[in-house]
Order: sequence, then structure tokens, then C-alpha cells
Amino acid sequence: MKLLLVLDDPRRAQAFVDYLAELGLKCELTLDDDHNVSIWLVNESRYQQALAEVKRFLAEPLHPRYQEASWKRGDGQARFSHSPQEAGWLSDVLRQTGPVNMAVLLACLAIYGLSWLGLPMFGLLSFPPRWDLLLGLEFWRAFTPALLHFSLMHLVFNLFWWWYLGGMVERRLGHGKLLTLLLAAAVLPNLLQFWASGPRFGGLSGVVYALLAYVWLSGRLNPRRGIGLPDGMAVFMVVWLVLGFADLLGTPVANMAHLGGALIGLLQAWLDHRPRPAARH
Repeated sequence: MKLLLVLDDPRRAQAFVDYLAELGLKCELTLDDDHNVSIWLVNESRYQQALAEVKRFLAEPLHPRYQEASWKRGDGQARFSHSPQEAGWLSDVLRQTGPVNMAVLLACLAIYGLSWLGLPMFGLLSFPPRWDLLLGLEFWRAFTPALLHFSLMHLVFNLFWWWYLGGMVERRLGHGKLLTLLLAAAVLPNLLQFWASGPRFGGLSGVVYALLAYVWLSGRLNPRRGIGLPDGMAVFMVVWLVLGFADLLGTPVANMAHLGGALIGLLQAWLDHRPRPAARH
């Protein structure tokens, strides 16, 4: 058997497998201890056809064709049993995160709360007013502006995407991969934004752009890794960038941080999936 895809939604995995069965592609499901579902192709001779269907599924996972396939087979529910402890939204939130993802989420919430109480968090964590200060004891301020948020909407929007995309990366690819993306997509875009506009900026959106770009391109290049986003999300990312640079969003936007984050995400996805040279003897 060959591994086709790993998903964290058993019901959606079952619907996709039911659809593949209609095409004559027999698959089996396995459920690991983290409740991730692996989809295995039984008839390996049709692997290329199955892989094409995986790419189609990742591009539009909510298409009615998959649920209709389950209904035709007489079962619209995933054929997995769950323990009572899994019920509830809080369990779902915790199940789809990891230590790096959760630590950053809690840090952003704590910093926003302390700012709301009147503590000078911006003065402590913002980008320094001069480049040379980063070469001394305040080097960490190249990263910490990513943890600052200036409104509740700004905070909620960024943290939702950080939780969703960062959790996906951490569960599938490990803590190291998410930490690498976090550091690169915070520090480098922050440097770029300081060059463009000075030190008055903040937010996790540069990192979110990196994750959006990374997950989308990784899903296109290697869907078997179990991460991916519909092409519509890539279009949304580009449109939002254009609106920001055109100053049509009605609020100040760290455009260079967004652009830098997106480029880092695309570059990291390409580096992760480029062909490795053959070893020499």
C-alpha cells in the first residue's frame, strides 16, 4: 500500500475515500494516537490517478462530490469511534495545536492584555529606533514586534490563522519546522518593514503570510505531506497584498512585512521540496 494523504478530520477523510471507491480506487484508513487519519492506496498500480484526485481534493475539499459519495454508500458519517473526552470546542482547539503554536498564541494574548491594562508593552517590545541597537543586548527586538497587536480585531484575525495554519504545520511536520518559519518570517520581514516605514509597526501577520504561502505551495508540490490550502486562499493573499500597497484598506498596513513573509513561505516550501542530488560513491 502507498500513503496518499494525512488529514485531521476523520469524516472528511472517509468522504474522500468513499469518492475514490466510486472511481475503483480502493483505500484503507488508519487512525494514529493524535487522531490523524492516514489514507492508504491498496491498488498501487493506479497511484498516479489517485495522486491527481488528491490534488483535486486539496484544491476544493468541501466540494459536494465527496459527501455525495458517502451518502451513496449509505453512510454520511466517518466510520470512527471517539471517546467522550473529545467532545467540545476546547478539545478541538487543543487537539489541533502544539507547544510552539500554543506558546505564541498565549504570548500574544498576554501582551495584548497587559497593554490594555496600561503597561508600556509597545515601548518594551517594539522594533528599536536604530539598526545598531539590534547588535547589542536588545537583539530580541527584531522578533518581538510580531507579538504586538493594536486592536482586538487585529489580534483575533492573526491568532485564528496562526492557530489554524501553525497547528497544521506543527502537527504534520514537527515543532522545528514551525519554529523555523516563525523566526524567519518574523525577523526578516520586520527588518524589511523597518527599512520601509520606521519602527512603529507590529503584528503576527507577516508570519501568517509566510504560513499561508508555505502551506499552499507545499500542498501543490507534495500533497502526501498532508498539508495544503485551496487555490482561492492564494488568490486572497495576493488580492490583500495589492489592496494594502494601494492603500485601499482604510487602515495602516505593514505591507513590506506581508510581502516579506509571503516570499519566505514560498522559498521555504520550494527548498523543502526541491529534488535532492544523487549521492556519489
